[in-house]
Amino acid sequence: MIDRSVVILDALRFRPRSLPELVEATQLPRPTVHRLATALEAHGLLIKNGGRWSLGPRLHALGAFAGGGHTIREAARPALLQLRDFTGESSQLYVRRGSERLCIDAVESTEELRTIVPMGALLPLAMGSAGKVFLAWMPEHEVRAVHPRFHGAGGMMVEDVEGIARHLAAVRRQGWSESAEERESGVASVSAPIFDGHGSLTAVVSVSGPVMRTGRRPGKHYASAVVSAARRIEQALGVGEPA
Repeated sequence: MIDRSVVILDALRFRPRSLPELVEATQLPRPTVHRLATALEAHGLLIKNGGRWSLGPRLHALGAFAGGGHTIREAARPALLQLRDFTGESSQLYVRRGSERLCIDAVESTEELRTIVPMGALLPLAMGSAGKVFLAWMPEHEVRAVHPRFHGAGGMMVEDVEGIARHLAAVRRQGWSESAEERESGVASVSAPIFDGHGSLTAVVSVSGPVMRTGRRPGKHYASAVVSAARRIEQALGVGEPA
């Protein structure tokens, strides 16, 4: 049963599949595929949406502790704690997973009213400050592939396309991004990129909290602290100079 479950998981590495597609991809009997996929879904290893299965949040969370993800999490933990203590707000660490971002660690604020992003949460790239940091360092063709505004009826107006490009260019120039109530009502955040030794984006660090405390321009309060946290994480990974 384990071997067949792995075959099903492997068939979903790159894209969601319907039951007939899973049967074709795995060459397993239809009742077997349905039984195992349903069991994997019950344990959070798969998720079903619109009749199609894809890899689930529990699997993504487990994957965050494997290989490089574990190293990044270990390196970032002290900086996340310092960022929480300095700002008083919750801090998070994200890596990219296809068209989404995966939270691989989070430190909650001690305030009674606080933002909570659970480990293993998959969030969209096109909404929130962390998502915009990922988009800012992605090739244009990948941005077009994952950004929902490029898939509206009739396409986008030229000025809208250029507006997104200008915004992402500004994020790259300043080295951080901010958002207020983009993904969730009442929540604001600030995020900064974490680079590897080759200058490629490897993760994103964020701080988030209620708009009533952060204001609608949280960058002016927290950008410096978040950027410093990103540099400390890079230092812990053996990249760059002390922040």
